[in-house]
Amino acid sequence: MKIRAVALGAAVAVMVAVGATAAGAHVTVVPDTAKQGGFQVLSFNVPNEEQAANTVKVEVDLPTKSPIASVSTKPMPGWTVAVETTKLAKPISSDDGEVTEAVSKITWTATDGGLKPGEFDLFTISAGPLPTNTSKLTFKAIQTYSDGTTVNWIQATVKGAPEPDHPAPTLTLTKAAAGHH
Repeated sequence: MKIRAVALGAAVAVMVAVGATAAGAHVTVVPDTAKQGGFQVLSFNVPNEEQAANTVKVEVDLPTKSPIASVSTKPMPGWTVAVETTKLAKPISSDDGEVTEAVSKITWTATDGGLKPGEFDLFTISAGPLPTNTSKLTFKAIQTYSDGTTVNWIQATVKGAPEPDHPAPTLTLTKAAAGHH
């Protein structure tokens, strides 16, 4: 009986691990929490879940309702990067003065074949100061494969509801400590 319980426990642990891996194989932002008003290096973790196609393009929309004043991209060998900006409806203030345009979209395009099946990569930016008028930033992402198919990681995650099939990467913003700038 003891051996059966151990075997059953091991089988359940394997099923949970496999389920967690499948459920966790989404485009995500790392870290998933940062301080309001702070600067943060953010990486978009992009796994290739296809069996017969490479990931050849990754597009990430940055929120303009709660914009980030300054965004820089990290160079990635084998990828080009294009940055789009949008004129803000309401300018924001930063240490460098008034900001009237903000980055609204970043597109990484493979130049050497992209991510093969089973591979992943981190598409990294430096961003800040992060907004202080919201507790969450949602980054909608579109992943394009070499066979022309796309996966739209754009679905909102609703607290208390099951996770959607293609959730948008979300960064939770926490209040900065008193006196923190």
